[in-house]
Amino acid sequence: MNDMLHLSCPSCLATNRVAPSRLEQSPQCGRCQSQLFTAMPIEADTATFERVVANTDIPILVDFWAPWCGPCKVMAPVFAQAAAQLEPECRLLKVNTEEAQSLSARYQIRSIPTLLLLHRGQEIARQAGAMDLNRLRQWVRSQL
Repeated sequence: MNDMLHLSCPSCLATNRVAPSRLEQSPQCGRCQSQLFTAMPIEADTATFERVVANTDIPILVDFWAPWCGPCKVMAPVFAQAAAQLEPECRLLKVNTEEAQSLSARYQIRSIPTLLLLHRGQEIARQAGAMDLNRLRQWVRSQL
């Protein structure tokens, strides 16, 4: 049982244990029965971010953005498409820097959009600026 992965449900945030071999088989939440992978990023406030990061064993790709940011608006559909292609290799979160200023400060976000790749709570990579889907996928996979 030690080889089980912990994953936060994107709907109810319950922590689920999933065998790595089942990640590709559309696992469901034990509490709410929702799909654990929805092919969409999770819109995360500070509390959601904290819970997902603390209870997810796979890498997490975070998009720090703001509603007034032009490059962020360009990046949003690319990030959404990336979720469909990168799950279940990693979980994708979107953090609005206007609403989660404490997270922006903690991770020293100086420009947006900024992508952080976290694994078990530790930053493993960072990339500032918008990018296209191919470049985003290549960057993430080169870091994993």
